[in-house]
Amino acid sequence: MAITAQMVKELRERTGAGMMDCKKALAEANGDMEAAIEEMRKSGVAKAAKKSGRVAAEGVVVINSGDKEAVMLEVNCETDFVAKDENFLGFVNATLKLIADGRPADIDTLLGMSLPGGDATVEQASQELVAKIGEKISVRRFVIIPRQGDVLGHYLHGSRIGVVVDIRGGSEDLARDVAMHIAGTPTPPVCINAGDIPSELLEQEKAIFTAQAAESGKPADIVEKMVMGKLNKFKKEVALLDQPFVKDPDQTVGGLLKSAGAEILAFNRYQVGEGIEKRTDNFAEEVMAQARGE
Repeated sequence: MAITAQMVKELRERTGAGMMDCKKALAEANGDMEAAIEEMRKSGVAKAAKKSGRVAAEGVVVINSGDKEAVMLEVNCETDFVAKDENFLGFVNATLKLIADGRPADIDTLLGMSLPGGDATVEQASQELVAKIGEKISVRRFVIIPRQGDVLGHYLHGSRIGVVVDIRGGSEDLARDVAMHIAGTPTPPVCINAGDIPSELLEQEKAIFTAQAAESGKPADIVEKMVMGKLNKFKKEVALLDQPFVKDPDQTVGGLLKSAGAEILAFNRYQVGEGIEKRTDNFAEEVMAQARGE
C-alpha cells in the first residue's frame, strides 16, 4: 500500500514522533494506522514522543576545534544527572563528530543524517535514548565557525558554557583568554563593538530607561539626559571591546587586544538552557507520573 504524506502527517500528530519514524512504521504496517501506532508504542518511539512536550533545559555544550574551523553543539536533557550519563554523552559526541564531518546546513538536516557506525539517524537515536533513560532529549543548536583570522580559540566552562573566538594576530593563549573572558564575564557580550548592537535591543532598553526616568518627576530635558547616560553605560556593558578584562579589570578587552597587535573578528557563546523557560513541577506529582510510566 502506498504511504501518503497525509498518512504520515496524521501519525505524527497522533504520536508526536518524527517523520521518518512515522513513514517507516506505516510501511511496516502496510498502511494500517492503528497497527503502526501499536508497534511504535512497543518499540518505545511513541513513548519517547510522549515526553517531547516536557522541558529540557539542562544538558551540555561541546566543542570540536581544529585548525581551519570549530564546531559548537548544545544538546539538552531534563536533569543534570542525565547530562553526566555515559549514554547521553556518547550520543552528544557522536553527533558532534557527525556535524564536523558532514557539515549539515541546519538542525533539520542534521536530525535526518545517519550517525557513524549505524543506520539510525540522529533523530531516531535520540528517541531510542529517550526510551532508555526516560528523559526528553533535544539537539537544540549548533554552529560551524570557519577560521577567517590567524587563530581559532575556544574555552569550555565545565560543560555548561562554551565559547569560540576567531582572532587576527595574537596567539593561542590570547585567544583562549578572550574566550575565557566571554564565558566568565558577569554580562555576556552581545557584539564586538558598541556600534554593532542591534537597534531593536537598543530601542527596548531605551524604552525601559525612559519609563524608569519618567518616574523621577524631573523635567523632560533632564529625563532625556538620564536616559542617554544609562544607554551609553549599557552599550559599554554589552560591547565586548569595552568590557573590563576579567583577569585584569584595569584594562578593557579592546586594550588587551590592541597591546598584542590583535583583532577579534567573531565570537560565538553558548550557555546551556539560555532562553528556555524552565518549568517548576510538583515533585510528588512528578514521582507519580514516573511511576505510571508517563
